[in-house]
Amino acid sequence: MTYEFSVMTQKQAENIAFNWHYEGEYSFYNMEADEEDLTEFLNPEERGNSTFSVTIENELVAFLSFSKVAHRTCDIGLGMRPDLTGQGNGTEFLRAGINFIQSEFKPEKITLSVATFNQRAIKLYRKVGFKDVETFMQDTNGSTFEFLKMEYKC
Repeated sequence: MTYEFSVMTQKQAENIAFNWHYEGEYSFYNMEADEEDLTEFLNPEERGNSTFSVTIENELVAFLSFSKVAHRTCDIGLGMRPDLTGQGNGTEFLRAGINFIQSEFKPEKITLSVATFNQRAIKLYRKVGFKDVETFMQDTNGSTFEFLKMEYKC
């Protein structure tokens, strides 16, 4: 599969925000679960040129966002369409995302944070080469949750 990355349109943001609903504990990742995150995701000025739609043959399958947090470090957030999760698509998608970030922004490292209950994602990130950095508590979705910060050296 060839993943294509393009700056997210408003229509795509609204599709993801209101139509992508995850099952069970993964509903934590529904955009509507946190009003602040939803507002930010739907605001074109907040997304700017740092949130990308990921398509295969013009079909929206995922998204990837990034921010530069320090000299030569990109922090990323990503999500795959719910019906495509848990089917072995993550490795190829994550590697394509890393390649895209490396080719476009030339970071020395890529970081991400993941809720510690999400062992499926943590296993994937470790498989691709991310290393554990630290755990921390973060207020989101109306409560406080433990997250794991991970790092990939380019």
